[in-house]
Amino acid sequence: MNEHKDSYKEQTLFQITWPLFIEIALHMSMGIIATFMLGHYSDSAAAGVGVANQLLNIFILVFNVTSVGATILIGQKIGAGQLPQARQMARSAFGINFWFGIIVALIVYIFGEHFLTLFDVEGKIFEYGLIFIKICGLSLFLESLSLALSAVLRSYGYTKESMFVTVLMNLISIGGNILALSGIFGLPITGVIGVSWAIVVARAISVIVLLYVIYKKLSFSLKLQDLFRIKLEDFRGLLSIGIPSAGESLSYQFSQLIITGIVVSLGASSLAARVYILNISMVCFMFTMAIAMGTQLLVARYIGGKQYERAFRRGMRTLKISMVASLAVSLLIAFIGSPVLSIFTDDVNILTVGIPVLWAIVFIEPGRAMNIVLMNSLKSTGDARFPLITGIIFMWGIAVVFSYILGVHFGLGLLGVWIAQGMDEWIRGLLALKRWNSRPWERKITVSHLRTKKA
Repeated sequence: MNEHKDSYKEQTLFQITWPLFIEIALHMSMGIIATFMLGHYSDSAAAGVGVANQLLNIFILVFNVTSVGATILIGQKIGAGQLPQARQMARSAFGINFWFGIIVALIVYIFGEHFLTLFDVEGKIFEYGLIFIKICGLSLFLESLSLALSAVLRSYGYTKESMFVTVLMNLISIGGNILALSGIFGLPITGVIGVSWAIVVARAISVIVLLYVIYKKLSFSLKLQDLFRIKLEDFRGLLSIGIPSAGESLSYQFSQLIITGIVVSLGASSLAARVYILNISMVCFMFTMAIAMGTQLLVARYIGGKQYERAFRRGMRTLKISMVASLAVSLLIAFIGSPVLSIFTDDVNILTVGIPVLWAIVFIEPGRAMNIVLMNSLKSTGDARFPLITGIIFMWGIAVVFSYILGVHFGLGLLGVWIAQGMDEWIRGLLALKRWNSRPWERKITVSHLRTKKA
């Protein structure tokens, strides 16, 4: 195990990031492919599933309470050479996510219809969305376990293995989509129902494979008794980082709910265009997400090993790379935006609304890159409250408020909504840069040292 500890500590960002990039690309492509296929089946089905999936993502964020906390705390313990404690933390994260998953799955299944009405959608869009929620909602506990298990693997440096599981999950989901929507082999076209069940099957298989990979690579198995032997100390540690992290994400998703309501008031074409453009824009920031996650793992290990200057430099180098890359990719997508959007739909109204928004993405993405990279790095140092507080203030005070002001009051429509979100990303990104340069972890070390001297 000592040999593993040394190799973990010296992993490069590239070694960690490239499997994460492919994994995130595959995760995002699942939604893009499903939306693309459903768009040719029915624009109402694509919009309904897009809205329902946004709702489910809010509940999935609950599972990130422990998975984000586990990634950071396990990484810190590995960096400090505390390998038995890291393993115990992995067991606790598995048990906590199991119970969170069961509770959330039941809530979504029972109250899913009421949650969907919050979007103010109706007709076929509502019907398709409800089908997706009912079927996929019950499988959320599988998603919960999958997130926890993937977090454990990544924390130990096995990002390639986590990626291969995502490849398998993607193939199963795509195969299910084809069977559900194409009528191949003379099978009946089951539409949204078939697409939903394909996701359930993919989630179930991914959990089984992840459990096997952890057993083979980490030489320990997660057993039934781990569900009932959760250490209180681990629980508190996971929540201390996980709750602020998940709170920031929940705030974002709830603000997006309100923004979706604003978009609904702009008309069906704007709603459909938003769903398609959200999928296209994922391509812009998935590299940022991957490099931010890789940096988060490294910063956590450096902080655990008391390599504070190395942690600071790593964050700044990643910031420069991510901003340049996101600008380049967003520019490329803007130039080829019209044919890209035409892949999803041939509706002239949707294309008219959507194409100008693709240029707004060029303005948004560098700010989003700054925000994502530095906020994730701050969490790795234990500074999880700052991203939460700034997120709540500016997501609601800027993104939501100005989405209405620019989109509705000034009549800019969907373009105004995107400009407002870009303002939010840039402001939070600049605040994160200022915070990172202040090195907040050094203040914590000073306070801890003073307390030790007084004791």
